[in-house]
Amino acid sequence: MIKKTLSIIAFAASLTATGIASAETKVGFVYVGPIGDHGWSYQHNQGRLAVEKELGVKTTYVESVKEGADAERVIRKLAADGNDIIFTTSFGYMNPTNKVAKKFPNVKFEHATGYKRGKNVSTYSGRFYEGRTLLGTIAGKMTKTNTIGYVASFPIPEVIRGINATIIAARKVNPDVKIKVVWVSTWFDPGKEGDAAKALIDQGADIIMQHTDSPAPLQVAEKRGVWAFGQASDMKAFAPKAHLTAIIDDWAPYYVERVKAAMDGTWESKDTWDGFKTGMVVMAPLSEDIPEDVRKMVKEQEKMIIDGTLHSFQGPIKNQKGEIVVKEGETMSDKDLAGMNWYVEGVDGTIPK
Repeated sequence: MIKKTLSIIAFAASLTATGIASAETKVGFVYVGPIGDHGWSYQHNQGRLAVEKELGVKTTYVESVKEGADAERVIRKLAADGNDIIFTTSFGYMNPTNKVAKKFPNVKFEHATGYKRGKNVSTYSGRFYEGRTLLGTIAGKMTKTNTIGYVASFPIPEVIRGINATIIAARKVNPDVKIKVVWVSTWFDPGKEGDAAKALIDQGADIIMQHTDSPAPLQVAEKRGVWAFGQASDMKAFAPKAHLTAIIDDWAPYYVERVKAAMDGTWESKDTWDGFKTGMVVMAPLSEDIPEDVRKMVKEQEKMIIDGTLHSFQGPIKNQKGEIVVKEGETMSDKDLAGMNWYVEGVDGTIPK
């Protein structure tokens, strides 16, 4: 009995030395929207639930946290409350995350979609633009007005990349297509998102895309009789007629892996940028309303992206002025993609300052 007790104590001590004992692990999450947005924050919360189910650890989340000073306060409180690893899940949390991390060197931080790292801060994101390439192909093939409407949140590289990837793919199958963008300066505001979709349809868009988090643009598309795509999760239930497909962000495997690493002492600061190949980005089922030849083309493109024979930003690529910025046979580097702040040919409008 004494030997058994000593072995248990030794095991617990080894966990303490190398990582975090499972029963004591506390994990925090910060969301920019409500978990009921059925988009971005909803999908991150699905990842949190997977962590609880698979690892049996305690998690805490705070939803609808504004980017900026409010975020810093929430992140600091999660650290002070004893969370061992904290996931901050919006671009605007980057500076607050790194500021708090410096004050809590023993806490591990994971920031989604940012680029600033530290000894105890990792970054991670999905290659959502890969999914936008497939959406662009579908849109280019199915539009009758040759106008795609895009409801955009903030003019950060992630969003600009998505707009550009969409129109590049669309113009490969339909050179006459153009894309109109309405910036709403919010991640989640159903009223603003819906109004933007209405404005785009009034301007001739017969396909609506979005990089915002509520199903409002889809619902407007359903009412107005045009096609649309979901964002971050499968939104078909909100617009069964309009919904063609959606990009799904699957964070669960990454969250489980990183919490495990924190527990066993193998966690280290790194940058992760994954897409179709690892399953961090997947596609919702394709609507039967998409012509069979287009569905076949899209599935083939997905395979090619996974095996590396197709890249969303392969040259030749022209900017809005018609200047070649990526030569034929070349592919944009991750560094250039990460800092993208310009539109390609076919985008109608300018990027807000």
